[in-house]
Amino acid sequence: MIQFPTFLPNRKELGRKLPGYVATALIILVTVLWTFWSVGEMYYEGWWGPWYNRLLYLIPGSVCLALTLIALAWPRLGGWVIILIGGAFTAWWWGPRLRAGAEFGQLLALFPVSGILVIIGVLFLLEARHRRLRSSDGWTPPRSWLRRNARYVVGVGLPLLVFIGWSVHWLPILLSRHDDGGRGMRSIEGNGVALIWAPEGPGWNWKQPWGGYPSWDHIALYGVAPVGFDEKPGYEDQHATRDHMEATGLCRYLSADGTTLLPEPQHIWRMPTTDEIIRSLCSDGRNAACARREATRSAPLGRADCARRPDKETPLWAPDQPPIYYRSADEYDKDRAFYVSYNGAFSSHPKSWGNPRHGYRCVREP
Repeated sequence: MIQFPTFLPNRKELGRKLPGYVATALIILVTVLWTFWSVGEMYYEGWWGPWYNRLLYLIPGSVCLALTLIALAWPRLGGWVIILIGGAFTAWWWGPRLRAGAEFGQLLALFPVSGILVIIGVLFLLEARHRRLRSSDGWTPPRSWLRRNARYVVGVGLPLLVFIGWSVHWLPILLSRHDDGGRGMRSIEGNGVALIWAPEGPGWNWKQPWGGYPSWDHIALYGVAPVGFDEKPGYEDQHATRDHMEATGLCRYLSADGTTLLPEPQHIWRMPTTDEIIRSLCSDGRNAACARREATRSAPLGRADCARRPDKETPLWAPDQPPIYYRSADEYDKDRAFYVSYNGAFSSHPKSWGNPRHGYRCVREP
């Protein structure tokens, strides 16, 4: 009877190899996911100002790639480093969400790019044990360079493909972005809207000493005594409302030319609505003809339908400044307010949040 050779691995040997296979696959997957996020955010959000602004966005993906290479070369060292970094990162990322009462499903969605690192680290420790036993058994590496380095090729190659793919998509858009250099008062008409948008100054992306821009609450409560962004007695535990934005909002205190904040409300300028921002989005210096679907008007987030792809361009945006979102006068509920992205997406977030990516721009009628 003919005996055919079997290619099934020894069960004991497979048991020793399996943790390393799983760890390698998972760490490469995590690296690919973080590279996807890092490169995508660099192009979408970080393409402004000095070149080093962009590099900051590549840190998460680069750290994961470094951890991948360390773990593949020295699984014991890499395993412990991944456990420590993964555990610390998970505690830092999950902590605020747990305190805010995040649901199990929300935490589960974060697990593949956070908590799973601890498991990966443990698996690499098992891989280190396997390699020690393998060496004591007289194992010799394959002669083929590709077989010896297959893990490194995949570990570096897949993130590199993600980087190239995102670059092919984004660079033609970014390198052709329209910027006429104008940062003064601008008139934007069309698509059912005709508004004058505030010039550079307190009515447009007024950057604060801490490096970001005022929150929705700060803008809406600007005129509540004491006038300004100082603490407002009686508002420590409550948010501003749409009525506050209309009556005491920062825009109401702008001078007629939009360059100065005056002691008393002038009621010339105001915050634009979500629809007004969406309908004023631009593409290559022209109105992009965007509109929000009726079905999404009561939703906390969505994307407008546009005849042309809108971009972070003049006359509506300042391409050389950090903000990629504009706050609107509309509130989603008592705790959250709407903002609009330059690409036509809109969403809502806590009224108390303020950061370098969420700006604003006051408007008035012609």
